[in-house]
Amino acid sequence: QVQLVESGGGLVQPGGSLRLSCAASGKIFMINTMGWHRQAPGKQRELVAVITSGGATNYLDSVKGRFTISRDNAKNTVYTVYLQMNSLKPEDTAVYYCNVDLWESSLVKSNYWGQGTQVTVSS
Repeated sequence: QVQLVESGGGLVQPGGSLRLSCAASGKIFMINTMGWHRQAPGKQRELVAVITSGGATNYLDSVKGRFTISRDNAKNTVYTVYLQMNSLKPEDTAVYYCNVDLWESSLVKSNYWGQGTQVTVSS
């Protein structure tokens, strides 16, 4: 089993910044990708940003230039992914979910979601 613990959400004014963190721990043989999705009320969940094991990144068009995804190398078997969000807009308001795609062993591939953290951008 793998556990994901998210932190960093909250209320921020337009133009402000927040940093989300997601720590993955447990039975992890190898990480494929770590990413962030978001879901606003009445809308489908969408991919915001993803980073591969090799460090390649991909972003939702509407957040390019404002959001940055990064990750730590494993420290004591804990893998952490971050989402630095700058120049936040009201339309960024959503529940943000961490997602990790990994191998638990050489034979078992799994995908895990975090519990979600609320980001509200409002004056």
